[in-house]
Amino acid sequence: MRRFFDPRQLAHAPLKELHNGGFTDYAERPVRAEAIAETLGVEAPVDHGDAAIRAVHDAGYLDFLKHGPARWAAAGRPGDVIGYIWPIVARRALKLDRIDALAGRYSLDASTPLTAETWDAAYWSAQSVLSALDAVHGGDRAAFALCRPPGHHAGADYLGGYCYLNTAAIAAQAARDAGADRVAILDIDYHHGNGTQDIFWTRGDVFYASIHADPATDYPFFWGHADETGEGAGESTTLNLPLPQGAGIDAFRAAQTAALDAIARFAPDLLIVSFGADTWDGDPISFFRLATADYAVLGRDIAVRGWPTVIAMEGGYAVDALGGNVASLLSGFSA
Repeated sequence: MRRFFDPRQLAHAPLKELHNGGFTDYAERPVRAEAIAETLGVEAPVDHGDAAIRAVHDAGYLDFLKHGPARWAAAGRPGDVIGYIWPIVARRALKLDRIDALAGRYSLDASTPLTAETWDAAYWSAQSVLSALDAVHGGDRAAFALCRPPGHHAGADYLGGYCYLNTAAIAAQAARDAGADRVAILDIDYHHGNGTQDIFWTRGDVFYASIHADPATDYPFFWGHADETGEGAGESTTLNLPLPQGAGIDAFRAAQTAALDAIARFAPDLLIVSFGADTWDGDPISFFRLATADYAVLGRDIAVRGWPTVIAMEGGYAVDALGGNVASLLSGFSA
C-alpha cells in the first residue's frame, strides 16, 4: 500500500492548549507523525494546488488560516492565535474584522491554536490525502495518507479538535468532482468527526458513518448523538454509533459491521476511512480498550467489502504505540 506524507506537515507545533480549565502541553505533537512515518515508510505527495481545498472550505476561513497569525502578532497579541469569545447566538454573520473576533468566528474550541506554520502543514496534509486518492484512482486497492494535522473536527468554516482542513471531506469532494457518483466516509476515531458531519449534513451523495465515544461524556459533546441522521437531501445519509467509555473490540467490531452494512446499502464508488488510533487501550486522552492486534481485524473487515479505499490519519496520542497500531490496521488490507 502506498503511503503519503510531507515533512512540512511537522512544522505546526503549538506549545500549549486549553484543556479542562487550564493550559497544558499540546497533545497533537509532530512526534506523532514522525513515529508513524518511521514505522511505515512514506513517499512525498504531489502538490495539487488549493482548488480541492476551496471546494470544501469557506474563503474567509482560509484567509484566516493563512494570515491570522500575522494579524494576531501585529495587534500585539502574544503567542499563538486562540479564540476567547464565540458567537454562540446563531453564529451571527457580522462582518467584523478585528482579529480577536475572527479567532472566535472561525474556531470551535480553545484547544486548537493557530500558528504561523499551521497553514503550510495543513496544506500538505491535504496534498497527502489527495495523492492517496490519486493512487486509488490509478487502480490501487487502497492508499494511506498520514494526515497531520488531522482533519475530521474541522468544518467548512471553523477549526477545532487539533484540525484545520478536513482532509476526509476534501478527498470525498475531490472524488465526486472526478466523477464518483457516491462516496462513503467511515470514521473510526475515538471522537466524533463533527466537521465531516457538518460539511455533508444536507448532502445525499456522501454517506457519513461514525463510531465514537458517546458525546454525552466525551468531546465534541454537541455532535455525534444517535438521533443525528442528516437533513433535507442528506436525510438518512448520516449514521452515528456512539459507544460507552471502556468499549473493547467486540462492541467496536459489531458497530463497525453495522456501519459497513449501511454503507453497502448506499453502494459507494469509493470509501474514505478516517482512522484514529486513539481507540487503543492506553491512549492518554481516550477511553476505549482496543489492542494493537484488533486493528488488523478491523482493517480486514473493511477490506473484504471490496471498495476502493483511501485511509486518512486522524487521532492517536500514545506515541510509542502509534506506529504499530497504524501498521496493524493497514496489514488488514494485505491479508
